[in-house]
Formats: sequence, C-alpha cells, structure tokens
Amino acid sequence: MSNEYKGSSLWQLILVIPGAILAFTLIISLIAKSFGVANEPAAAVAEPVAAVAPSDENIKPEATVEVAVADAGPHVDKSGEEVVKAVCGMCHTAGLMNAPKIGDNGQWVPRIAQGYDVLVSHAINGIRSMPARGGNPALTDGEVANAVVHMANASGASFKAPVAKAAPAADAKAADAAAAPAK
Repeated sequence: MSNEYKGSSLWQLILVIPGAILAFTLIISLIAKSFGVANEPAAAVAEPVAAVAPSDENIKPEATVEVAVADAGPHVDKSGEEVVKAVCGMCHTAGLMNAPKIGDNGQWVPRIAQGYDVLVSHAINGIRSMPARGGNPALTDGEVANAVVHMANASGASFKAPVAKAAPAADAKAADAAAAPAK
C-alpha cells in the first residue's frame, strides 16, 4: 500500500466546494429556525388595512409653501466694486485660470489697449476660460460694464463708468406724475 496523496481532480473540487457551501447554509438556517430567528415569510403576515390601501388623506403633504412675489421696485445697477467683490474677484484677485489680477498693470495693458467696448463685450459674452457675465447670468450689461471699469481703472486704465439707464417703471411713474393735474 502506498500512503502517497494523489491530489484532487478538478471534477471532485467542482462538486465538493458548492456542496460544502450548501451544507453550511442549511446548517445555519436550521439553527436560526430552531432559535426563532427566522420568521414566517412576509406574505403570510397580515398587514394593517391603513398600510395596504393608503388614501389621499394619508399621503398628502403636511404643509405647502407659497412664495410671494416681492415688488422691489425698479432695478438699480450694482456698482463695479460690488460686482467685483461678489462675482469677478474670485478669479481676478487670485489670478485663477489665467485671469489678469486686479492691480497688475502688466497683465492689463494689452487688454486695456483693446478698448473699453471690447473688454465689456468679452465680459458679457465670455472669453477663453471666463464664462459669460462671470458666471452670473443675473447681472445686467450695465453691472458688467461697471465691473470692467472698476477692474481696469484699478489696473491703470482711465475708463469712465457708463451712465446708468433709468428703469422703465420709473419712467412710466414720472410720466404719470407729470400728466396728472396739480391740486
């Protein structure tokens, strides 16, 4: 007799490994069942009537939110400094994404040479890495122009801030007041 181990064949392993896993699973489930850990299937348990048939009353929201429209009056353009602090300063203060730093005349000279109108157009429409309106679509053309003037003047330009346009609502109220008879 030879006491030499011949090894397992592939087919023996294919049968023994899943069989061992199945046997282990059955033993664990029998132990769980005997200690009451495994319960009846969920379908056998009767559910409360309220959970089975929810009505509109059960699923309606607790409260609703209504947003009132605020009448803030005519829009007044923000100053260039306000726009730069709120929007432009993030990139133009630190020079992120090759944005010219505010106050660095060397970076601004070629841009200032392009002229006020070109700079404002680039700021409104976007150029290279800079998004249109600095990424804030709520800014008006006048606010963007104010910001361009503020940054360019802080960097060696001598642009004049654009004249703020009167809001149409203010013009209408002024016209109504002028047309009303004096008392």
